[in-house]
Amino acid sequence: MKAALRKLVRALPEPFRAQAEAASWSLVTDPQRWGSSRVEPRRPRFLDELQDAVIRGVQVRLGYVDRERTGTERTVHPLGIVAKGPSWYLVAHTGTGRRTFRIDRVSSVAPTAEPVHRPADFDLAESWRAIADEVERKRTPLEARAMCAPHATDVLRMAFGARLEVGATTTDGRIEIVIRGNDERKLAGELAGLVDYLEVTGPPRVRDHLAAIGNTLAERYGSDRAAGTHERT
Repeated sequence: MKAALRKLVRALPEPFRAQAEAASWSLVTDPQRWGSSRVEPRRPRFLDELQDAVIRGVQVRLGYVDRERTGTERTVHPLGIVAKGPSWYLVAHTGTGRRTFRIDRVSSVAPTAEPVHRPADFDLAESWRAIADEVERKRTPLEARAMCAPHATDVLRMAFGARLEVGATTTDGRIEIVIRGNDERKLAGELAGLVDYLEVTGPPRVRDHLAAIGNTLAERYGSDRAAGTHERT
């Protein structure tokens, strides 16, 4: 897709080429939602103004209300727009470094005549991957380590998405993996249904919760199975 866009841009008349190039890398789409969010998509109020500033390469005076409902105003260098599931984000350079702003929390946008200072090696997609990885790690600081069967990685990716890290293959053919979560008991509950695919090696508290889940299942359903066998005989 990027190669096709570059060909189209090169075919444009020179006066239109610079902004067409900017438009081609100004937006990244990340379809995966944060966690289990089911918020319906809604177009933020200032999305068009911010994307126009990215394409034209101009700084903006940005009004912003953070999660504590504190309002601030600052001049930022817009570098790109990201659509993450139903949410929209502005990636920008500020006086304190690179920042990410939720566009639905932007309260005002005033373009300036000053040009954006864009790092020569900046890549929006790569920058967003680093940002998203950092956010996911903060949301899911607990790590469960496990060994999984080679054929199980696709199943685990479907179950855990970005929370799964696939490591090296060991001498017995199994694969080292890490699955992140934010609660030991909840993570054990998620892993309990995957015993055919993996062996959890740590941390001990997650293994303890798995053992407790197994004991509860055996007590609750093992006796029923034995009773059914006696009835059939």
